[in-house]
Amino acid sequence: MKLFISQPMRDKTDEQIKSERKRVLDEIKALYPNEEIEEIQSFFEGAPHNATSLWYLGESIKLLGQADIAYFCKDWEKYRGCCIEHECCVRYSIKHVEE
Repeated sequence: MKLFISQPMRDKTDEQIKSERKRVLDEIKALYPNEEIEEIQSFFEGAPHNATSLWYLGESIKLLGQADIAYFCKDWEKYRGCCIEHECCVRYSIKHVEE
């Protein structure tokens, strides 16, 4: 099962982002103990220097299209990108879980 993680990233360090992703992965593995879970890598550490918010969102939506399930981290509804990813899940019937 391919897992897409939608999480607020603004004002967070790389370590905070990675730590939250690991926590989510562990939680999903516990929810689906008989499934092999593969995390879709949607944290872009090597992004172009001039990447805009829309560039990140576009790349994320491409990856979301591969997901069997999406997980929305706490406060996702306060962030534009997460809201758009959530709307994509709803409109395209991608299974999702909200923290």
